[in-house]
Amino acid sequence: MKVLVPVKRVVDYNVKVRVKSDQSGVDIANVKMSMNPFDEIAVEEAIRLREKGVATEVIAVSCGVGACQETLRTAMAIGADRAILIETDVELQPLAVAKLLKAVVDKEGPGLIILGKQAIDDDANQTGQMLAALANLPQATFASKIEIADGKMKATREVDGGLETLQMSLPAVITTDLRLNEPRYVTLPNIMKAKKKPLDTLKPADLGVDVTPRLKTLKVAEPAGRKAGIKVADVAALVDKLKNEAKAI
Repeated sequence: MKVLVPVKRVVDYNVKVRVKSDQSGVDIANVKMSMNPFDEIAVEEAIRLREKGVATEVIAVSCGVGACQETLRTAMAIGADRAILIETDVELQPLAVAKLLKAVVDKEGPGLIILGKQAIDDDANQTGQMLAALANLPQATFASKIEIADGKMKATREVDGGLETLQMSLPAVITTDLRLNEPRYVTLPNIMKAKKKPLDTLKPADLGVDVTPRLKTLKVAEPAGRKAGIKVADVAALVDKLKNEAKAI
């Protein structure tokens, strides 16, 4: 069984994000970029499935600029067998990415697609669900545990009321929660091996997909600064401020 793992290149989670002076977007010039943390979890889960003998091949795929090759090399250093880059300079929105992934799914025929539940740059949380809809595949979002046996998959996901377990046939789409696993440390030998693994480059036109943006960003602004807190003399003063100033009670 092939496992397809889409990965996204985002601003590293340790970097303080800066908004461009014209408020047209986030400034990524000379900023450290890395793999989306949720996608690291997806890659790790795919590798574990291969190590268990459930999967035979793990394919990483990314959509974006040429620099996304670095992210794919990281995925292969973790353990992916090969990678596919769908290269474009156009700003990709969730629906466009889902359409590109649908084309790759049709081409590769994976038995399972594992995605991070969301990217930390736009927090859209849409691509996995859109891909499942376009490919007409069952899906389980925010999975914290995956079990595969006899052509069926059980996915445990966290919901407001506790844990929900879903069973579905394969192929299927899974999006990962933080508690699914802890990604392994990438070693130097594996980084060197990743440089020799195959990486194919395609264009959206090769897949017959139109990636023209459908949404327009009007303005990007930093959140308003928080006001300094105050100390109150006693409980009565606290209740008074919560009631008359904060209007919280």
